[in-house]
Amino acid sequence: MDLALNKDDAAFREEVRRFLKDKLPREIAEANSVGVSVEKPLLKRWHRALYDQGWVAPGWPKEAGGTGWTVTQRHIFNEECAQANAPRLMPFGLGMVGPVIYTFGTPAQKAQHLPGILTGETWWCQGYSEPGAGSDLAALKTKAVKDGDHYVVNGQKIWTSYAHEADWIFCLVRTDDTGKTQEGISFLLIDMKTPGITVRPIVSIDELHHLNEVFFEDVRVPVANRIGEENKGWTYAKYLLTHERTGIAGVPESKKAVERLHRISEATRAGDGKRLADEPDFQRKLAEIEVSLAGLDITNLRILADAAAGRAVGERSSILKVVGTEIQQALQLLAVEAIGYYTLPSQRERLEGRPNAVRVGPDHVNTIFAGYAFGRAATIYGGSNEIQRNVLAKAVLGL
Repeated sequence: MDLALNKDDAAFREEVRRFLKDKLPREIAEANSVGVSVEKPLLKRWHRALYDQGWVAPGWPKEAGGTGWTVTQRHIFNEECAQANAPRLMPFGLGMVGPVIYTFGTPAQKAQHLPGILTGETWWCQGYSEPGAGSDLAALKTKAVKDGDHYVVNGQKIWTSYAHEADWIFCLVRTDDTGKTQEGISFLLIDMKTPGITVRPIVSIDELHHLNEVFFEDVRVPVANRIGEENKGWTYAKYLLTHERTGIAGVPESKKAVERLHRISEATRAGDGKRLADEPDFQRKLAEIEVSLAGLDITNLRILADAAAGRAVGERSSILKVVGTEIQQALQLLAVEAIGYYTLPSQRERLEGRPNAVRVGPDHVNTIFAGYAFGRAATIYGGSNEIQRNVLAKAVLGL
């Protein structure tokens, strides 16, 4: 694996930097980001700017509306966006259901859904987890019964991120309960405006509304909205999860978080009056994280090199998910340690863009506790890390 950029890739990096300098608005780069990304109106502006540039879907094939970039170019783009504080686009359309639709969807489904995903006009959410089916997703019970040219859907989904802002939901439903659990699942695309859908908020420990319960009561969904074959949804779900787990690693974002912690340690005084940057225990913890992140970065590059050479990545994406999310959590915890008692005041109004009081503490404390609290779920969503270790043990190590 050659880590040096060739002439074309180096020129591409400069092109990306120029674009970010010229087109990324300051108010978007400096916006508070907790959870998946910044607030919807700002994110839609950035999404549209990338679409107008033709760069909104780096991972998609050109014939589906993507960039046609190489794996190396996509890696460069992600790194430069993180360095510029460009917010991550909402992943549910571009990173999850979009690839499922252009890979397994019908021509009519592609024509209906891909344009809105690319422009950012249509927002999606993911209907996978249920109260009794999280890590054991195949235990899901939301049922879809065929009635003529429709399915009638009844059941409940939970922990549905941004369902309150979504236009559509891609949903795993049970269409057969007579055989193995994985063999009776279908993959449906459901308009969130359909009668019978109720969304109820879940306010998480960061005091913010990212999550929801979604209830389906006699919801009629056209059979034409099913992806692929009936009872084969597990196949499409696994394909989607491979895309999700690779993105969850967040290597460029963790590199940026390390830089931020170094800046905070330079500006923060410990109890004895010394700079946090001069405290050996804090610096040891940060150095240990940096070593782990360097190893993850190389692992990520190896997997990208395999993908560029046409070799299957498959279950090895679980490595990125496990290590990447644990590094994210370690960085979030260390950031909380760095700001100390500034974690105590609630920053909810400020994070929601409606501050009604004088700021408590320096600017950098606004999102730290909320990011830490939200990040506790990182090792759970996208398939818990315990499950991912089982995947690696069986599929990679052959145990």
